[in-house]
Amino acid sequence: MAQFINDKDTLVTDAIDGLLAASGGRLYRLDGYPHIKVVCRSNWDKSKVALISGGGSGHEPAHAGFVGEGMLTAAVCGEVFASPSVDAVLAGILAVTGEAGCLLIVKNYTGDRLNFGLAAERARAYGLKVSMVVVDDDIALPDLPQARGVAGTLFVHKIAGALAEDGADLETVTKVAEGVVVQMASIGKSLDTCTVPGSAKEDRIAPGKAELGLGIHGEAGVEQVDFTGATRAMEMVLDKLAPHMCDQPHVALLNNLGSTTPLEMSVLAHALATSDKAGSIKALIGPAPLMTSLDMHGFSVSILPLTPENEAGLSRAVPLADWPGLASLAPVAVKPLPDGLSPIQPIPSEHPATRRLIETCCDLLIAAEADLNALDAKSGDGDTGSTLATAARALKNALDRMPLADLTQLFRAVGNELSQTMGGSSGVILAIFFGATGDACANGKSTADALQAGLERISQVGGAQKGDRTMIDALQPALEAFSEGFAAAAAAARTGADGTARMTRAKAGRASYVPEENLIGHNDPGAEAVARLFEGLAAASEG
Repeated sequence: MAQFINDKDTLVTDAIDGLLAASGGRLYRLDGYPHIKVVCRSNWDKSKVALISGGGSGHEPAHAGFVGEGMLTAAVCGEVFASPSVDAVLAGILAVTGEAGCLLIVKNYTGDRLNFGLAAERARAYGLKVSMVVVDDDIALPDLPQARGVAGTLFVHKIAGALAEDGADLETVTKVAEGVVVQMASIGKSLDTCTVPGSAKEDRIAPGKAELGLGIHGEAGVEQVDFTGATRAMEMVLDKLAPHMCDQPHVALLNNLGSTTPLEMSVLAHALATSDKAGSIKALIGPAPLMTSLDMHGFSVSILPLTPENEAGLSRAVPLADWPGLASLAPVAVKPLPDGLSPIQPIPSEHPATRRLIETCCDLLIAAEADLNALDAKSGDGDTGSTLATAARALKNALDRMPLADLTQLFRAVGNELSQTMGGSSGVILAIFFGATGDACANGKSTADALQAGLERISQVGGAQKGDRTMIDALQPALEAFSEGFAAAAAAARTGADGTARMTRAKAGRASYVPEENLIGHNDPGAEAVARLFEGLAAASEG
């Protein structure tokens, strides 16, 4: 798998230096590459309790992304998924610890516990005050003797960091951090494992499955389950967390494990906010990448009681771009559309033949969804079929309020409907087409002539002509043959659509941005949709 790296041996040091270069001087590193990789706050005077965390790299923005005022004082970075050495941890302690002492925040993995623990002993031998808390928030494997530390670690960073920034002593900061660890719980779910640079990807999660409770290093989870969508995925996670939520308000941290898109994360946030199982969750941190697992396509949820003390620490503002802040969960706010955007609704009327015709058109477009998407992927972003099918479904659902017995009003109503339900440029073009067709009908033109007027209008507005490799290459010949019946229109549309496969250059639409070699041999998806529509209508009229 290709990745934007130079060499896996310099991956971590290159990434750290990139972070430092973009920090505006807010961060510095110790001179110890490649074995000692420690990121520290620049504006630190050792007068307060220092907070140090770290571990293997690959979890970015944790841990170095949370070094700054109100959170960590230093982050000790290992290689990908590998604990930093004792010397690296000790270097970090010695660099930032003054008389107030320091707290080490360690995730519960053997290497981290040993290396941070031994470094703490050596630092104490230098006369420094050092305490350590071990985070074990993962509830995925209840029979595991020592639970893993995962994204809940960020709760500790933030709450302990706020206390330390306010000048609390080491004993107080440590006690609060230990209390946070005891109160919280986390679990993750993923559709895929992660790709460790330089290693072959493990494909243990089958298509159609998701793994519940896998670790942040790609370790196997508690079980593989059927994947049926974001809502059910979130429900399973909340089911596991439910026994750990007492009867009081909680905050949830919604963490992106790496490659889950922001769009998906927002869908998951909606699933969490609207779940009956999340009734005690009153605030949210995220959704955001916080404790990732390289490119893992998954998410995790961590929960913590929202006590006044915890809320104070979590809500305190910090100048760190990677910390999303704490937000209250609230119902979705909805306000009416501004005046003028809600179209005047026509008076519904019934006409069985017209209803059947429209339903047939809609069914044809819905049936062609996958094929048109595949065709569009050759020259666009693969959504033509979905765009047309979505509009077709909406139009079918709107038929009961359509003026089916009045063609003039019907064309206009169809245009209004498509302008609201059909995305992209296609929705605008077809809305103009049907609106202009309705206007032509109102001026006494026949249906065939009115449709031609609609075509002329979209050519004027959109700028596309026959030969530009668009839907017009099938629509124009179909309408020119329309007066001869559906069969003639279908044959003309098919000839026009197939002709687009031989056009080496598109002069309009998204395909105009695509290299010629991507177009040859493939019909324009819009033209293909028109051809299939007329072919389906011809078949229906013969039947």
